[in-house]
Order: sequence, then C-alpha cells, then structure tokens
Amino acid sequence: MAVIHDTIQAFELFQPSSIEDALALKRRYGKTSWTFAGGLDSLDWFKDRIKRPEAVIDLGSIEELKGIRSTDDGIEIGALTTLTEIVNNADIRERFSLLSDAAAKVATPQIRNQGTIGGNLAQDTRCWYYRGGWPCYRAGGNICYADTPTSINREHALFEANRCVAVNVSDTAPALIALDAKIVIRDSSGERVVDAEDFFMVPAIDIRRMTILEPGDLLTAIRIPNTWAGAAFYFEKVRDRQAWDFALVAVAAAMKLSGTTIDDVRLVVNSVGPRPLRLTDVERQLKGQPHSEDVAADAGELALLGARPLQHNAFKIPLMRNLVRRAIRDVEA
Repeated sequence: MAVIHDTIQAFELFQPSSIEDALALKRRYGKTSWTFAGGLDSLDWFKDRIKRPEAVIDLGSIEELKGIRSTDDGIEIGALTTLTEIVNNADIRERFSLLSDAAAKVATPQIRNQGTIGGNLAQDTRCWYYRGGWPCYRAGGNICYADTPTSINREHALFEANRCVAVNVSDTAPALIALDAKIVIRDSSGERVVDAEDFFMVPAIDIRRMTILEPGDLLTAIRIPNTWAGAAFYFEKVRDRQAWDFALVAVAAAMKLSGTTIDDVRLVVNSVGPRPLRLTDVERQLKGQPHSEDVAADAGELALLGARPLQHNAFKIPLMRNLVRRAIRDVEA
C-alpha cells in the first residue's frame, strides 16, 4: 500500500473523563478503535493513511492516568505522565535515576513535553518498510522486505527475528525492565499486573503486535518497586544523530555492589530485537564477580551469544559488545 500524505481520514473522536468510560468505548469499537495518548505517533499514522480507525479514544481528560505517586513499595507513574515530568521528578531522579536518564534521551524537549511514558512503551516499530505501507508480514502480507539480499536493514535485529526483523525502539523500556517495574493493565474484567519484561511481544508468538495489549486493554500505570532504589545505574543510547534519532543500540544496567564485588545486577539492551532483551545469562555470570575491567569485557563477549547480523547491521555486534562492557564498568551509584 502506497503512503499518501494528505488530510487525515474522518473518524469519531471520543474524550472520556474516566477509565471506565474509556474501556466501554474500547469494548464498543474493538479493533476499529485507536487509543490516543500524547498523539505524536498516532498523528503520523493517520496522516500517512496507513491506520484508519473508526473511533479515536483520546485519554487526555482522564486525570487518574496522570502523575507520579509514592506508594508503600516504590512509586506509581500514570501512563499519561509526560516524559518531561519523569525527567524532572525529584523522587525518580533520587531513587530511580536510570529511568530519568533514559527518558531524557527520548527525541527532543518538545516531544518529551507531549510524549507519554505509556506511549513510549507501547509504540510500534519504526521499520521503514512497515511504516511506509509495504505489505510485509507484520502488516498482514507474506514477506519481510527488510530481510532480503538487497534490503536496507542497518537498524534491524540481531536477535529473535522470526519472519520479521524489526526492532523495539523504546528508550524507557530497557530502564524499566532493569528496575523490575510492573505494568498495570485494565480491561472490562478488572486489573492485571505483569512484569515489564513480559509486556513485549516477539513475532514468533504474534507478528502483528509489539506488546501483549489486546484491543480491549488499557495500559494505566507503571509501578517501580523499591528493590533497586538507589542502586548503581548506567544508561547509554547510541544513535546516528545526537539531536533526535532512535537508538541503534541502547543499554540499561542496575547493579548492587558490596565493596568491589557485584552482588546483583540486571542488564537490558534494546534496538537489537523485537523486544528489549534482558541478558539473564550475563547477569548470572556477573554475580559474585569483582567489579573490574576484565569482568566487564567478558560480559560484553557473553552478551553476543546467539547474535545473527543481517546484510547491513553487523556493526551492531561490536557496538553492543562495547555498550555492555561500559555498562558494567562505568555504573554510577
């Protein structure tokens, strides 16, 4: 399907003031509805005429979805909280600076003022074949245009490719997984809470989705427990342009140290697969080891096991190796 840049196709606009009303609308319109948060990605989809929802549900009037609240065991962030609010929140900066560091790397200040944490987590992949309206597997077709001998695929996957080689590009997702965050989802039957690392979808399970969200689901909040509060953190995002770009590879690490010994660690890389990739084998290898350059270098090598570069993205191999090494070596308490 060719992309047509023109006026947006007409749709019914709803602006509910409560979660219950939003869920009722999602039940009513199902797959023909579109949930609208900050609107940054939505308007691109509509403008390109690739997405043609019958009903758009604008969540902007639901106050319950906004804000950052302290809880008995950490903090809760409403899904409609802007990235700028997260960057500037004193509590997050003091206890979970890994998240504020990651949020500060999203796009531009203007986009962070409007973009939400929920939208950043649930955003679709940026594969230009898919976003450009090509009828690929992810769009319901029978080919991956990014995985042929002549494809332009320098930004695509090293891991977990299965028919589709697109990657997840959320900057906040690897930080939240490293912090052991929980994702709160509501539907008509109630609330369920899932680990952040289980929130994302791989094409081997469902090639049409990037997250586990069903048409009737609404992401309402993110909860971060105190488990990793005040730990040593590291976040780095490498991109083509420092001004505004998606990650080529990003890494997030949370580490607990006893003197010079690594007691515990969580390590996540993104933009190398269809979901943020938690490096559990590397984590196991690191526990009990000295916090040293040699151990960090070994971690970088181990992280690459199973990597399968495409025609034009082999540069991600040394890039990921070095990012993992630096994440272990340079974490800051």
